[in-house]
Amino acid sequence: MEITCINCPVGCLLQVEMAGGKVLSVSGQVCKRGEIYAHQECVNPTRMITAVVPVAGSQMPLSVKTEQPIPKQDINKCMAELAAVQVEAPVRMGEVIIRNVCDSGVNIIATKEIARTV
Repeated sequence: MEITCINCPVGCLLQVEMAGGKVLSVSGQVCKRGEIYAHQECVNPTRMITAVVPVAGSQMPLSVKTEQPIPKQDINKCMAELAAVQVEAPVRMGEVIIRNVCDSGVNIIATKEIARTV
C-alpha cells in the first residue's frame, strides 16, 4: 500500500506492507514520524474536525474543533451532530459546545469568542 505522510511539509511517499490488519514494514520515510503516521493511518485512522456552527441572532458563525482526533469513520456522524447545533452568545474560547461527540470521549470546543449581541 502507498500513502503520503502528512506529519510535516516533506510529504514522504510511504510504502506500507500489511498482513492480517497489521503493519509489517514501512519504508520511504525521512523521519520517525513517518513510520508512526503509517502505523496509525493504516490501523486506526483519526482526524481532527474543524467546522462552524450558527450563533443565535448573529450572522457570524462560531468556529469549533474537536479537542483531539476522532476515528475517521465517525466524521459524517460528527458533522451531523454539529449540523443540529446552534449556540447562544456569549461564547468563550475553549468552551465545550458538544460533550462526547459521537460517543468518542472527545469534546467539540469553541475556537474563538463571541460576545453577547445587544
